[in-house]
Formats: sequence, structure tokens, C-alpha cells
Amino acid sequence: METKSSNAQIHRNTLKHCCLTFFSVVLFSCSSIVGQNLSSNDKKATKKYLEAQTFYQKHDLNQASALLKEAIERDNRFIEAITLLAYINLDLGDYEEAKGYFQNAIAVDATAIPNNLFFLAEIELKSGDYANANKHFKQFLSLGEHEQQLLNRSNRSLDITEFALKSMTEPVEFKPRNLGPGINSEMSEYFPSLTVDQKTILFTRRLKSPSSPQGFNEDFYISKRKGDKWQLAQNLSTPINTPMNEGAPSLSADGQLLIFTACELYGNYGENRQGFGSCDLFYSMRDGGSWTKPINLDKTINSVHWETQPSFSSDGRTLYFVRGIRNKSGSKTGDIYVSSLDDKNYWSKPEKLSRTINTPANEESVFIHPDGKTLYFSSDGHLGMGGLDIFVSKKDNEGNWGDPVNLGYPINTHKNENSLLVGADGKIAYFASDREDGYGELDLYSFELPEQFAPNRVSYFEGKIYNSESKEPLNAKFELVDLETEEVIVKSESDSKSGEFLISLPSGRNYALNAYKEGYLFFSENFSLKTQNDNKPFSQDVPLQPLKVGEKIVLKNIFFETAKFDLKDESMVELKKIVGFLNDNPKLKIEVSGHTDDRGDANFNKKLSENRAKSVYNFLVESGILESRLNWAGYGAEFPIFSNENEEGRSKNRRTEFKIVEL
Repeated sequence: METKSSNAQIHRNTLKHCCLTFFSVVLFSCSSIVGQNLSSNDKKATKKYLEAQTFYQKHDLNQASALLKEAIERDNRFIEAITLLAYINLDLGDYEEAKGYFQNAIAVDATAIPNNLFFLAEIELKSGDYANANKHFKQFLSLGEHEQQLLNRSNRSLDITEFALKSMTEPVEFKPRNLGPGINSEMSEYFPSLTVDQKTILFTRRLKSPSSPQGFNEDFYISKRKGDKWQLAQNLSTPINTPMNEGAPSLSADGQLLIFTACELYGNYGENRQGFGSCDLFYSMRDGGSWTKPINLDKTINSVHWETQPSFSSDGRTLYFVRGIRNKSGSKTGDIYVSSLDDKNYWSKPEKLSRTINTPANEESVFIHPDGKTLYFSSDGHLGMGGLDIFVSKKDNEGNWGDPVNLGYPINTHKNENSLLVGADGKIAYFASDREDGYGELDLYSFELPEQFAPNRVSYFEGKIYNSESKEPLNAKFELVDLETEEVIVKSESDSKSGEFLISLPSGRNYALNAYKEGYLFFSENFSLKTQNDNKPFSQDVPLQPLKVGEKIVLKNIFFETAKFDLKDESMVELKKIVGFLNDNPKLKIEVSGHTDDRGDANFNKKLSENRAKSVYNFLVESGILESRLNWAGYGAEFPIFSNENEEGRSKNRRTEFKIVEL
């Protein structure tokens, strides 16, 4: 190409500065040209180009486009006209058309307007053409100095193409399965949420709504699984669903609490949902077969900004969510926050997760697995395939989050991936996709999660709490405690009408479970899930005994070494529970008793049972319980509760109890 005049070069420099925020905001103007010496010697072509510039500055893109096409028909090497036509198509969002014009301009002269290489590479990256994007970013960077903004962006995008090309040579196992017609419809289904037993799924469905300003309405639907099939999903109905939008639900592990996103709702839609900002988090409790009126989580959680995409941990106390802030360009960027409930059910001030998780870019679609230690989220700030990718991070024993790991290709692609959900067993993941084999727009799918991204497996304990005498269902509180660390893993309560409960049991720990209600003896159970294989579900109804003289309870979390009476450290959880129970019932007097199986010398067993009961008695006295309220006794093998003919029965006969002797 012949040497350009200085004015023509200035004009090309002006074009270099156009559309620098491509893919961030829509831009409708470029600076006016300086001088009239252009690459084309065709006077009619240059005249049409200059007229097109005027229309472009007036935001009349259609007229500008028509004139530029006429100019190019006269001179198909008119690089400035080709380039401006490419920019117009960027403004219109027609990236494929823009790509063709950038390719044409580069074919004429790749060095004349270097930014053409940059924007072509960005379009190729956006469409997943990583090889060509990689080539054109490298070519752009080789052409001398660039503005810092473009330099940073090019280097970042080049890293993305390198990561993507490598990932595509090492794909992970990924075989999505549609959840079927019980869940999916011709409309869009997305943002799934599961109970810990993986038998109930709740999700968002987008419904057509001509009366809505957006033309659609988002409602929650719920489905139960029978065998391997999901039953036909039902609308969650009022008071949660309204003619306006409800979105991004998080269902508690037991399915009794729903936290979701709603924007300010007024008018004739029942109860108003007034918020503190653009969108807030609300909650509703399941009351028997219905849901309570949604309530704002209050200004401790919600702010003048945008709160959404909650994920409520299975411990019943910890909430992760996304807070979005609109930046100067008008777009929103999100960060992941966390807040916890204290013993009085007040939320702590939300804290932003560390820079290990959050970046200056966008994080969203957070999901905390029921193990409480594995976090899945989407981000375009961590290195990925371009757009939003799904990452996983694991929390260590000190509470620090590990470096996020990209879930890899083809789970992640050049498109935006989000709303991942992983079942409690750690094997199956769920997500939304608009794949060709679907029933409509977005459908919900499942797939086997590659083992390297799997969380700790989680089992569950389900049952019903009831009055042991009347058989009446009870609304009782319960907590699951790590016997070694005394950390409360789960804190919840049974359904107010049915007495049913469902709690998660993360593997790798030994647990004490206590259920309690005022006016009743507490219930004690022990779960040992020290290995990943110990993840079978437990089902057991819990009878609570009314406080009466003569009633007794087996303390299943009092432990001694074999043939010894020193209390093991793991007994502290249960012992402190007894102290609390006696403090809550100051008139109560009890007898602590020790029992053995029938193996060995009877006198030795009798003495051992006495000493074990005395050890518990001593602890209670040292903890401030009056001696006058306590008695202790050892009965050896005198009162078995199971057969001594097998080890299972003998192990249950080796026990510590307490009995009410006075109210």
C-alpha cells in the first residue's frame, strides 16, 4: 500500500481510539476525522465516507452504514471505510458482521490500524475461536506501543486463549442428562436448589407475561423425586410467587426455609415487599403444607445495592450471597459475601470473601455445598475460557479458602456458565443449559461431577420427633456437634406441625446429635462418619420423654477407654449438655448410673460401672451442679437393654444413663 499522508495517519489514530470499551458498554460515536487525505483516491468514495462520518456522529447508524457500503463498492481497499463499518456493527451488536469487516480491513493492511487486530481477536475469543484469537492478539501486541488499557486487556485475553487451548486438549468427563419433562418445559428453567436427601428440587421458571414490563414473569416451581424420575413440578404459589419476579432460590437442607431474591413489589399483589435497594433477599418458612409470608432479611444483610443469588449452608446458620454494585460505566460487578446467625438468631455484618475468591471483575452464582467447606461460584475475573466460568474452592481447617480451580472444558466454554448445584453425595451436579436436546429454552441438566472437583460426601439423618406418651408430633430443636472439636455443625428444629426433620451429616467426623424441648428429657444419638464411605443415610424417629420421676435417658455420647473409667475428651459435648439441661431445670434431681455387658468377672464389672458413674457425677459437681441434686450408682450387667449374645447387643448394654428421681 502506498505511503499515507500525515493527515491520513492522524485519522487512523483517531479510529484507533474508537470503541475501546468493546464488550463492556455500547459505544455510538467516534471522534471526527482530522484532515481529508485518506487511503482511497476515489473522490466519490471519500465523499460518501465523510458523509457517513457525519451521520455516525449523529448516531444515525443505518444511514452511515449505507453510505460506507457504497464507498466500499467503489473502492474495496478503502481501509478507513471498512474499519468504520466494522465499528458500526460492533455498536449494533452484530459481532459476526463486524468480524467480516475487520478481516477485510486486515487483509488490505494489518498494520495500518492495529486496533483492527485487537477487535477481531476479541470477537474470535467471544465466539470460542481460540486459535485465531491467539494468533491475532500476538500480532496486535507485536505492532509497537499501545495504550495501557488495550495492552492490559490484550495480555489478559492472550492468557485466556492459551488456557483455553490447553484445556481443550485435556477435556474432563462431561455427559449431561436432561432432568426430563417433570422439570423442564418449553419455557426456561434455571437456578436449581436441592434438599440434602436430594429428593426435593426447587427452581425458577420464566413464564410469559404480556402484562409485565419485561414481557415475562419468574416463579418458583417444586418437584419431588420418585425413584429415578422427577414428578411434574408444581407452582409454589402464594404468598411466595406473585405476578412479579421471584428469583435465585436457596432451599435449606431440610426444605423448611427458603431464601430468595425479590425487587421492590407494590400494587395489588397482596403483601408489599419493600426493600432497601434495587433487589433484596427475603425468607419464608414452611409451616406444615404451606409457606409463611416472605420477610425481608433486614438491613444487616440488605443494602442500597443489589443482593441476590443466596446460598444457605446446611449448618442452618451461614448465608453466602452476591452483592452487586453498579460502576461508573453503568454495568454491575458482583462480589461474594458471607454472614452468620448468632445464638439469638441475629445476622452478623456481611463480610466480603477474601481476594482469593473475589476479584475486581464479576463473581456470581455462589453455592456452598452441604459439607460446609466446598464453594462453587462463577467468575470472569479468574483465568478461564472467557466469559463466566465455574470454579471450586475448598476451605482449610483454619477457615481459609484455597485457590479457585477451573472446572475445565467442556463444563466451561467461551459462553457464560453459572448456577451450578452439587448434590449432597458429591457425585451429581446440576446446571441450566439451552442445549439442542432440550424441551424449550433453558433446561435443567445433571451430570457426574469429575472426582477432582468433588466435595466431601454428605449423608443425612431424617425422622420425626414426637411425644413418647401421646405420640403427638413435636416442634423441637436439635443440634449436631463435632465430638472432637465441639463445633456445632448443624442447628435447626423439626417441622412445627409434622415434627419431621432432615439434617446433613458431612463425612469425616464423629458426631453427637441432641434433640431437646422444654418440659422433656433431651435425646442423645451418636454418628461416626470418619471415612468417605460412611455416607449411608440414617432414618430414625425420636421420642422425647416428658419430664417425670422415673424417666431415664441413655447418654450415647459418654465414652471411656476399654475397662477404664477415665472420661474421653469426646464426652465433653454430652457432659456440657447435661450441665445445661440441669441448669435449665433447677429443681430436677437425677441419678447417674453405669452399666456393663455380662462378659468377664461380675465384681469387676460392678466396680467399673460404679467408677464410670462416679466420673460423670464428679464432672457435674465440678461444673457447679449441687451435690444434693445428684446421685450415682453402678449396676454392672444387672439391667441389660439388649441381648448379650452378640457384640452389637453387648456394646449397647455398655452404657451410661441418668434417671429423674425428683422434680
